[in-house]
Amino acid sequence: QPQLVESGGGLVQPGGSLRLACSVSGFSSVYYTVAWFRQAPGKEREGVSCLGHGHSARDYADSVKGRFTVSRGSADNTVYLQMSSLKPDDSGIYFCARARQSFGPCVLDETEYNYWGQGTRVTVSS
Repeated sequence: QPQLVESGGGLVQPGGSLRLACSVSGFSSVYYTVAWFRQAPGKEREGVSCLGHGHSARDYADSVKGRFTVSRGSADNTVYLQMSSLKPDDSGIYFCARARQSFGPCVLDETEYNYWGQGTRVTVSS
């Protein structure tokens, strides 16, 4: 059974940085796209970034381009989200998710993902 576990969230001041980690098991991120989503209080969940299978495509929401970087760990069982120049609007619960199908596209449409982690909370505040 595929599993995803997020870690690395916390409280950070505006302008600061955090690195989130998504530890995966039961599948290889080499064959499946893994994406990051976030949900702020009172708002719908939104796609943040995705990392395609085979160390290929990456995509980012416009709101995080130039500030966030998604990458895969050397052992292929961890996907990272490096977040810099954080803003209060970046606050929320961050989830990682696995695509429904292997070798699928790197897209930020949550309907394309069917395995989700429990989330890690990020709070950007002074």
